[in-house]
Amino acid sequence: NGHAFVNYWMHNGFVRVDEQKMSKSLGNFFTVREILKKYDAEVVRFFILRTHYRSPLSYSEQHIDDARHGLTRLYTALKGVDAAKAKINWQEPYAARFKEAMDEDFNTPEAVAVLFDLANEVNKTRSPQQAGLLTALAGVLGLLHQDPVHFLQGRSSQYEATVFFEGVTADFSGDAEVVPAGFTKSIEQLIRERAAARKANNFAESDRIRDELLKAGIVLEDTPHGTVWRRA
Repeated sequence: NGHAFVNYWMHNGFVRVDEQKMSKSLGNFFTVREILKKYDAEVVRFFILRTHYRSPLSYSEQHIDDARHGLTRLYTALKGVDAAKAKINWQEPYAARFKEAMDEDFNTPEAVAVLFDLANEVNKTRSPQQAGLLTALAGVLGLLHQDPVHFLQGRSSQYEATVFFEGVTADFSGDAEVVPAGFTKSIEQLIRERAAARKANNFAESDRIRDELLKAGIVLEDTPHGTVWRRA
């Protein structure tokens, strides 16, 4: 194509499934395309980045779910904070630690640890500058590019929904990362019904709605600005 293929060639560790190397001969072979039918691409990227590229990558749905929960922690720190956009100052302590990790043989696990430390700081201070730094550093790894609320609610714009709302007890949480639009409207309607029940001091009905949503993989959070929801 008229351009150099690569400047650097890095040999990565094998992907392992149940402590065995993934291979067609063992019948434990799958493709990224198959994984993306169930998980958001950013979750898969985060799962890979948490392991050093030269180390074996142990794949399991539990490990992918752990990665989703970890990424959820980072997005939760950004929720409700108007992150400032600024060029990274690599002399700033968090940025310097991040750069040092990446300069040490592309040590992404250590770089990710810096992101978690910074996210903890954002949770405490709610600082737009620190939130902006978290977004910028994560962006180096191709992370945290989605709207926090959309990610937390499973409303990724990258994929079509593969499940459809058939009642509040429908469980989408284990088989798809994307919440269908119809499900979103139903959740919001139930939140309004719960608010009306609470206003009428009908706490039994309020609790019932909350518990039914929780069974469907939806967590309600009551805030001073109203009730918001996210995936469990």
